[in-house]
Amino acid sequence: MSKDNNMATEEILKYEDNDDDIFRPDDLSEYLTAGTKEAHDRAENSPFAKDFLRGRIKRELFKLGTVALYYVYSALEEEIERNKDHPTFVAVYFPSELHRREALVRDLEYLYGPDWRNHIQCSAATKPYVERLHHVGRHEPELLVAHSWNRYMGDLSGGQILKKVAQRALKLPPTGEGVQFYHFESIHNPTAFKRLYRSRMNELEVDAETKDRLLAEANLAFKFNLEVFEELQEIGKSIKEDVQDISFPAHGGMGGDISKCPYYAAKMAVSGNTMFICQFARTLLRDHTAQVLLAAWLAVITGLAAWYFI
Repeated sequence: MSKDNNMATEEILKYEDNDDDIFRPDDLSEYLTAGTKEAHDRAENSPFAKDFLRGRIKRELFKLGTVALYYVYSALEEEIERNKDHPTFVAVYFPSELHRREALVRDLEYLYGPDWRNHIQCSAATKPYVERLHHVGRHEPELLVAHSWNRYMGDLSGGQILKKVAQRALKLPPTGEGVQFYHFESIHNPTAFKRLYRSRMNELEVDAETKDRLLAEANLAFKFNLEVFEELQEIGKSIKEDVQDISFPAHGGMGGDISKCPYYAAKMAVSGNTMFICQFARTLLRDHTAQVLLAAWLAVITGLAAWYFI
């Protein structure tokens, strides 16, 4: 293990038992979280994201989504390597812990076979995202952390529940084939690591103007993600493939009352709201699928809070 990895491990241990509110509203990580809330909510509530959370995901769409992720992370990590020593990125350079390209290669090999490269191409919605990542890395590297934060922190949060949903809905092997993207083998405590990452972000020396540009770039990243979701949703209309609900209903099935949503109840339960702790427990006990999946869901409740807690 390298000296840098040893230092990161020691820092992570420091955050494992730290429940204090160590972040301020004007910290970069909190500034981005607050300033991208609307964009995050739009992406989270898109039809594609809702269907995925319900388990209504078609195998072909899942494959195409994995292809899109491969092109995005290939571009992102190429530019991260190009700028790993840049003063506005070096503090959050965690290649062994975070980089996803190789995991995505393994997923594509499983989903498409050994000649997977001959079966994929960068989609129309993914291409502008990839082009923007290369532009930022080559011409505005001070903005790269906005994309890194957007992608990796989301993967460590809500992404963990998507792994469980995909495995069940698509009958993928429990050993992880096809969903290696969601498995961070070098991160044993995602919550502690996210705290470390946020702390490192907040150590970056950025002036007020750059801070605002980072916020605009983070919102642009969410916009790119939403456009990929919308493209997949449209493609899905022409794919004849049976799907079935295997998860909780999303907000749309709650009669417009978000407080009835089990995801929202879980998020509030994590925050310590006792009313929602009771509501979440009742929701679990009433739902047959929830009874089957209870053990898995409890393991990832923190992930359900997604960007509110990164």
